[in-house]
Amino acid sequence: MSGRLQGKVAVVTGGASGLGRAVVERFADEGASIVVADVNEAGARELAARLGDAAVAIGADHTDTGQCEAAIALALETFGKLDILHANAGGPFTGPFQDVDDATLERVIDVNLMGSLKMVRAAIPALERQARATPSGASILVTSSLQGLKAKPNFSLYTVAKHGLIGLVRSLALELAPSNIRVNAVCPTVTETPMLAHFLPGMAAEKDEAMNRFRATIPLGRMPEPVDTANALLFLASDEARMLTGVALPVDGGQMAM
Repeated sequence: MSGRLQGKVAVVTGGASGLGRAVVERFADEGASIVVADVNEAGARELAARLGDAAVAIGADHTDTGQCEAAIALALETFGKLDILHANAGGPFTGPFQDVDDATLERVIDVNLMGSLKMVRAAIPALERQARATPSGASILVTSSLQGLKAKPNFSLYTVAKHGLIGLVRSLALELAPSNIRVNAVCPTVTETPMLAHFLPGMAAEKDEAMNRFRATIPLGRMPEPVDTANALLFLASDEARMLTGVALPVDGGQMAM
């Protein structure tokens, strides 16, 4: 049986660990060929080697335009096209906004917003070419956050960046619809990834107390695993979602229903 992404080519940023790694693995399971792009080049190469011919790796900092372009070029050189971009890379930040210095402000916005802007911009020409060649078109996926849809204290700078990504998705969905390119975001709540430890101090001083507070905010009573968000992204990337664009999909166990 053919996979849901059989024959498609994807670039996934931040693909070496956490959510990005889960996405790479799910996409590969469903037949996609993938460029694993990550600042952790060794981790990206380890994952790509394990997936064999289905993946190649590149060390890429998405805040650098040239490195974004290199990741797209590798997809075209290796697999001949690009169907899907998943702009996933980002980094954590918590703390009172009034204490943020200029260097931190610029770094957090650069990593969590500007990097995705640069990656998406680099991918559009290749996606447009592929979208003209297939009725199902091409797809841009962005990892925002539940903080892109709501807010909480001590996450303000991170929230600004993640709200910005939702604005990008909604605007580009309209801008690129005539080119047959769909643009969607996922908005996961706090997830069991390596980034989790960085967010816990924003909830409580003690780890166990912070985890309990997080769980208490989720109606389903459990925290999502990376594969839960990867499955949502798989659907959005697939032809099953061919009429979905401009969507910011919460993966939150019901938090946005409250």
